[in-house]
Amino acid sequence: MGTDDTTTAVALAEMAGKFDTIIQNIGAVKEKQEEMAEDIVQIREAVYHPYQGLYARMREIENWKTTSSRVTWIVLTALIGIGATAAYATILA
Repeated sequence: MGTDDTTTAVALAEMAGKFDTIIQNIGAVKEKQEEMAEDIVQIREAVYHPYQGLYARMREIENWKTTSSRVTWIVLTALIGIGATAAYATILA
């Protein structure tokens, strides 16, 4: 075996080691990508679930806000009417 054969063997061994490292890194990236895909599925479910998702909760809050606003206006109008009636009755008495 000559110097060229030894140099070639060393170079091939180094390349094989680098290929092994690249393959391991690709495997790690693939695992992380699978984890991210699972996380995305969970996030999508948390946001779009029809009964417990973020949009469903926002819809409930908007409905509550609309209802409470109507009730507030009804109560306020009734109080103003009662106050006006009491003032009018006081003036006439």
